[in-house]
Amino acid sequence: MAVETSSATPSPIKTVVVLVQENRSFDHMLGWFKTINPEIGGVTGSESNPISTSDPNSTQITFKDTAGYVDPDPDHSFQAIYEQVSGKTWDTNNPVPNPEIKMNGFVQNAERTTPGLSETVMNGFKPEAVPVFKQLVTEFAVCDRWFASLPASTQPNRLYVHSATSHGAMSNNTQQLIEGFPQKTIFESLEENGYSFGIYYQSFPSTLFYR
Repeated sequence: MAVETSSATPSPIKTVVVLVQENRSFDHMLGWFKTINPEIGGVTGSESNPISTSDPNSTQITFKDTAGYVDPDPDHSFQAIYEQVSGKTWDTNNPVPNPEIKMNGFVQNAERTTPGLSETVMNGFKPEAVPVFKQLVTEFAVCDRWFASLPASTQPNRLYVHSATSHGAMSNNTQQLIEGFPQKTIFESLEENGYSFGIYYQSFPSTLFYR
């Protein structure tokens, strides 16, 4: 998304570009950039998750720097992310609305999804493995305290990007997406305030999910 500022507005900023990519964690993409800038809240390699959060003697999987193509795709449903951040499996009949955030269930959930997937999940890219990001990190600021608006799959978070709410959506519900969402988008607000914008996309744009 690119936003052009109004010529009547005295500002040195002429264009704001927001690049939205597929779901990735900060540590997966930029965690190891701490090695080139110690001020980045990244990783050191001492981070780990147990295979079983209920077993105090469980084997620990440490975070590595050999990330590559991720396949199969880790589960990023609301239920899976609940387990990943709290260390507890989701119980539909007895949900805990505000669980303690321990960030220790990633390995446990990955192994339940696909045996061996934990080694892929507990991994990040070395700076030299992602040279475009390395150049950007070297030249510009890095915000290392970003959080998902909703701990759920792709489209609900895309809805938040465009309209600051998912209108109750918590998953990639095909029927909901086809019917469309009624909330006001940032694009309408920009237009109302005299700003122009453009939407550029590689695949099906989430902006088509609004009525």
